[in-house]
Amino acid sequence: MRIVLVFICSSALALINVSAQETKPEKEKKKAAPTAQAQPAKPTGKPTQTGKPAALPGKSAEVGKAKAGGKPVEGGKPTEVTKPRESKQQKQQPMHAGQPEVVKGKQAGKPGETAKAAQRAKAAGAAKPELGTKPEVAGAAAGKPEKAEVAAAGKPIKPQRFNVPQQPNTAKAPPVQFQQNRRIEGSQNWQGQQYTVFRSYTPEWHDQGWWNSHYGSNIVFMFGAPYFLNAGYWQPAWGYNSNAYYAYDGPIYAYNNLPPDQVIANVQSALQEQGYYRDEVDGLLGPQTREALAAYQRDHGLYETAAIDQPTLQSLGMV
Repeated sequence: MRIVLVFICSSALALINVSAQETKPEKEKKKAAPTAQAQPAKPTGKPTQTGKPAALPGKSAEVGKAKAGGKPVEGGKPTEVTKPRESKQQKQQPMHAGQPEVVKGKQAGKPGETAKAAQRAKAAGAAKPELGTKPEVAGAAAGKPEKAEVAAAGKPIKPQRFNVPQQPNTAKAPPVQFQQNRRIEGSQNWQGQQYTVFRSYTPEWHDQGWWNSHYGSNIVFMFGAPYFLNAGYWQPAWGYNSNAYYAYDGPIYAYNNLPPDQVIANVQSALQEQGYYRDEVDGLLGPQTREALAAYQRDHGLYETAAIDQPTLQSLGMV
């Protein structure tokens, strides 16, 4: 009997212990619930505005309306209270053209629109020329350049030595005759020091002794005719040989220390490359070569000397 009572008491204690363990977690859960509810939940979305809205977190309050005591708005930047409020007259002052309106360090409008407005203003300023100045014209100046000015130098051309004929073709380039006191036609209108030799040129007739005594070391022969060097130009030495053949009576620029026939041949070659001269390179300054020179000079705004002058060679890129 005693054993039965002990067994019943043990069973009862075991049941009580199991029941106590099952009810304990429920009590712990109830105690933990108020703790979780005590923490404020994070707001989702935009807070409901009641009355005058407070400044949103991350944005400063409206400039010019300081909070009492200068305390910063909760969650935002402190409002400036030391700066005086702008008067209506200051707010109505017009801003500079092309600049977005700025309110106390904060740009009005959207940032994207402000950047676009600045770009448009910058582009408009670059497109308009400055007052009192004329816009530059790309390339050459409008119209023809003045004839006294030398045209832009072309591609540099190296001097060459040409095999010119030993005898002149008089049918293509008939000989010219000596005319005392003759002046080069139109030379009085050619302005500039580079054309002085043409304005002052007159043919001179002297015997061989006179020429040798004055220009002895500066005399060369082309097709048997003597030329003397004066002021940087080759000129015919009339009278040195009474039967001398000259295809041209006038100065020929002394290019690169070459004799007159080689100077003429180099000019003919340069004019050939540009399509002005279509005959053979023969070293004769005859009618065809002079016509090609005049056409080139006319097209490049030079004086139409129809001669081999320094400005023409500069334009051709030879000097």
